[in-house]
Amino acid sequence: MSVAKPVPHDSAALHVMGQARYVDDVPLPANAVHLAFGTSHVAHGRIRSMDLDAVSAAPGVVAVLTAEDLTHAVDVSPSPSPEPLLCGGEVHFAGQPIFLVIAETHLLARKAARLARIDIEELPAILTIEEAYEAGTIFEEGPRIYTRGNAASAIDAAEHVIEGSMDIGGQEHFYLEGQAAAALPQEGGDMIVYSSSQHPTEVQHKVADALGLPMNAVRAEVRRMGGGFGGKESQGNALAISCALAARLTGRPASMRYDRDDDMTITGKRHDFRIDYRVGFSSDGRIEGIEFLQLCRCGWSMDLSLPVADRAMLHADNAYFIPNMRVESHRLRTNTQSATAFRGFGGPQGMVGIERVVDHVAHALGRDPLAVRKANYYAPMGGEAQTTHYHMPVEDFILHDLTDRLVDASDYHARRAAVQEWNTANDVLKKGIALTPVKFGISFTLTHLNQAGALVHVYQDGSIHMNHGGTEMGQGLFQKVAQVAASRFGVDLDRVKISATDTAKVPNTSATAASSGSDLNGMAVKAACDTIRDRLAAFVAERAQAKASEVRFEDGMVHVGGESLSFDQVVKDAYMNRVSLSATGFYKTPKIVWDRIKGTGRPFFYFAYGAAVTEVVIDTLTGENRILRCDILHDAGESLNPAIDIGQVEGAYVQGAGWLTTEELVWDGKGRLRTHAPSTYKIPACSDRPDIFNVALWDGTNLEETIYQSKAVGEPPFMLGISALMALSDAVASCGDAYPDLDAPATAERVLMTARRVAS
Repeated sequence: MSVAKPVPHDSAALHVMGQARYVDDVPLPANAVHLAFGTSHVAHGRIRSMDLDAVSAAPGVVAVLTAEDLTHAVDVSPSPSPEPLLCGGEVHFAGQPIFLVIAETHLLARKAARLARIDIEELPAILTIEEAYEAGTIFEEGPRIYTRGNAASAIDAAEHVIEGSMDIGGQEHFYLEGQAAAALPQEGGDMIVYSSSQHPTEVQHKVADALGLPMNAVRAEVRRMGGGFGGKESQGNALAISCALAARLTGRPASMRYDRDDDMTITGKRHDFRIDYRVGFSSDGRIEGIEFLQLCRCGWSMDLSLPVADRAMLHADNAYFIPNMRVESHRLRTNTQSATAFRGFGGPQGMVGIERVVDHVAHALGRDPLAVRKANYYAPMGGEAQTTHYHMPVEDFILHDLTDRLVDASDYHARRAAVQEWNTANDVLKKGIALTPVKFGISFTLTHLNQAGALVHVYQDGSIHMNHGGTEMGQGLFQKVAQVAASRFGVDLDRVKISATDTAKVPNTSATAASSGSDLNGMAVKAACDTIRDRLAAFVAERAQAKASEVRFEDGMVHVGGESLSFDQVVKDAYMNRVSLSATGFYKTPKIVWDRIKGTGRPFFYFAYGAAVTEVVIDTLTGENRILRCDILHDAGESLNPAIDIGQVEGAYVQGAGWLTTEELVWDGKGRLRTHAPSTYKIPACSDRPDIFNVALWDGTNLEETIYQSKAVGEPPFMLGISALMALSDAVASCGDAYPDLDAPATAERVLMTARRVAS
């Protein structure tokens, strides 16, 4: 079989040779126009006047559009709450698009946009979580609350009670390929749109709505993205719509791509949170009750904030059974970029909150945090399942065995003793070590999105053409699904042609998000392949006077009744006998039942697990720090492609550690993003990865019927990076007796200030 093999990424060679084609590489006719936005320079205000004469007169400018030039309100939002393409009156954040320049080149469009003279009356802006919470600017009436038991009573009755608060910063997606789109006008007013988007159907829907057309008049295509991480789930809508509007206005192809500064200034980030907690626990570290207050900064529009905040609530337990738990969530509106989807989709913020609590409990008791974590784990798989605070049974909990194996493989206990010995002997350089687990739910919490379609053709020469609704953003989805197709037919992988995601071939797709790409699309392709395979089996069985169930497809051959025929010959014969060699496939995730208002049900099909041990060192004189070593054991079920999955785990850990250590978003007092370029925003570089980096996959299987019993591996390992933050907290704790209360991101400055406070 082709599955379970460490096959290279399907575009690896093209990437190395620079031949992999992205949206901005698509050849356009010579008469294409190029677009750029003119944006607001204030965070909140009312437009008094706009003088765009200099913009219109600038070299190469074809047209300039404002909100007044649009025939109807053009909405770019992925949520029911509208978000206008161009602001026409009140501006809500610094960087909000106000007008659109259509010019002969990308550079001329950008230069012209800077010539605008816009008079904006500044209004009071709400920028921070604290300001929004105090003002009560929210997106849902009243807080959302998920609860089990009586947390307040359990805390009051506990032996020990602590409370605290933690700030968790946002994160810029920093995909290598920026936001980009292109539109080609067709006859009869139809439109073809190329978009760097994780959600082609949403692009199709939004473009059709903007043009006043039915969806069948718009075709959206995505071959690949140069990274997405959730930042291309909804943020590409504005570019695709703009290109379509410009193409219809001019009758010419239109292209748009953000400059990196514009990209970071206009688009949304990971939601920043403040999490307050109050917890009661016993002397052996068992948490008996906990109250969380999650304050989520959503930015100026709703976007995807409600499901993001919901998922943060759903992961507030992480790997721990807490009998009495209350999670209260406020979704706060501020005059900043509209926060959006980001890898983990709120889960990381919820997990950081509970990991901080466990770390704080361990410090209060003077115990190894690992012992406290294990004392609070859910019951192991095989026994009576315990339920989460949203009342879902945890039936597949493997972290007891997985943790024990990682502890042995990483030599955790000996290294922890060595760290303590080092810290006793050294005043300037302090080390820290931490092991943190991950239990991450897999499925869209919006139930209807848990579906996928596929289209598979087998040509008369035996070659296979495959389409599905998932998008490729570097994560290896296309190769994994191609491996599924090759395995179903028992042929080599090179027989399968991987083609662009296209709404004209597979309709009504869900976004490639929620770590569900392989689960959903793999099963849909399997269904399509099995339909064709069953037709072929019935055809050869009838000729051989055998049963179709006896036909086997292996190693490029079809075996039946003691006879072996080549796959090519069987396909050719079937074609000559008018057997259909094309089929669609469809899959919907079973068992999902969820009521987000009540906070009860089964929002996830299954859980993915993992754990990481991180060792760090800090310089107490400067706050500078390094990750010295990381050991990871991650659960991918029966991995479809171990090489790709290990790569995903490695990248996710580094990105997660970056979020919690170096990646700091800074807005000034006027609401302007100051970290809007690589010069001011620090993603992890190659030198920031651990010097020793050991990554292995857990040799287990998925109890649920997923594609070849595999598990999702896109988002879950991101949260392994939490171990880096906890290790830094451990190092800072060695500077004195007080608990560090280390906020995220734990930049060098923050580490330094916290170490000084702990030591004082």
